[in-house]
Amino acid sequence: MCLQKPDECTGGGRIQVDVTKNVMATLRRVNSDVNRTIKPRYDTVGTDVWSVNATSGDCEDYVVAKRRALIKAGIPASALRIAYTKTRAGEGHAILLVKTNGSSLVLDNLTAAIKPLSQTGYRIIAASGANPLSWS
Repeated sequence: MCLQKPDECTGGGRIQVDVTKNVMATLRRVNSDVNRTIKPRYDTVGTDVWSVNATSGDCEDYVVAKRRALIKAGIPASALRIAYTKTRAGEGHAILLVKTNGSSLVLDNLTAAIKPLSQTGYRIIAASGANPLSWS
């Protein structure tokens, strides 16, 4: 996706956000809107394409759509991190992390709840940095 749409893969702004009522309202609205708008669909083997404008897609499509919507809503791009995780069942799954002045909050297509990473049961395998082209 970053090769085809480099403007979707830029960082910038603060590397964390303060958790305020307005920020939490924005996170909840975007998480809910994207979860409701995109229909779940798994990619077939060899066709994993990430799309910010998906009407159906897998976890990565939800993540990049949420990232784009949050940036448009004023959340700094550098505070938003894409993470590849393992679920408690050992399945691969992508989530969006929002770095805050407290903990990393998780926006996930599997739940409407926004929780600190420590309360999700996910194990991070790799995550983007403040620059989304840099992963660790």
